[in-house]
Amino acid sequence: MTDVLTDLPVWLPPSGRGPGLVLVQEIFGLDDYLRSVAADLAASGYVVAVPDLFRRTAPGWSSTHDEAGVAASMKVASTFDPALGLSDVLATVAHLRAQPAVSGGVGVLGFCLGGSLAFAAAAEGDPDVAVSFYGSTVAGQIADLAKITCPIQFHFGGQDPFIPRSDVAVVESAAASHPGAEIHVQEEAGHAFHNNVAPMFHHPEAAARAWALTTEFLRRTLPA
Repeated sequence: MTDVLTDLPVWLPPSGRGPGLVLVQEIFGLDDYLRSVAADLAASGYVVAVPDLFRRTAPGWSSTHDEAGVAASMKVASTFDPALGLSDVLATVAHLRAQPAVSGGVGVLGFCLGGSLAFAAAAEGDPDVAVSFYGSTVAGQIADLAKITCPIQFHFGGQDPFIPRSDVAVVESAAASHPGAEIHVQEEAGHAFHNNVAPMFHHPEAAARAWALTTEFLRRTLPA
C-alpha cells in the first residue's frame, strides 16, 4: 500500500513560498473542480496539497458530475474509512509544515466529505485554521467543537437535501458561543453549491458569496 504522501499533488504560489493549505476532496475525487480550487488558492499565495483519500480502494478516483457520476462516487465512498482518511489529512498537514516552501502555518479546507474531515482534523489535530463546506457529519459531532482551538469557518446551503436545515441550526447555535468560530448559510443554495463543474449542484451567486467570505477569512487567519 502506498503512503498518502507518495505522489502527493502540490500547487505552489507564484512566489514559490507561502502558508500551507490541505485541500480535502469531495466524493468526486481530484477532479477538474478540485484542481481549479487548488489553482485559485495557490494564485492567492498558498502552498496547496490534496491527499488522495480513496487511495486504498480506488486510487486516483475522479468521476463525472452527473447522476451516474454521483452514483459511482457514492459507491466508492461507501467503502471509505473516515478514521483512516482523517489520518491521511493530518499526515498531510504535518508534511506541509516540514516543507521549506511553507511558512506562516498550515490550514485545512474541505468540501462535502472533505468538509466533515476538515472539522475532524481541527478537533483531533493541530491545523492553524479550518474551513468546512457542507460537511454532513458536522452536526452529529458538534460536541467536538469544544476541542477546536484554531479559527474555523463553516459554510452550508439552506436548501441542502442531504443536510437538514435543523442540523445546520445546531451548528449555528454552537458556533455562536465558540470563540474563533463563524458560520455562513446560503439559504437559497443546496448541497455542493460551490462546485462549478456540477450543473446539478452549482449555485453561482451563493458560490461567489461563500468564496469571498472564505478568502477574507483566510486573509485574516492565515495571511499569505
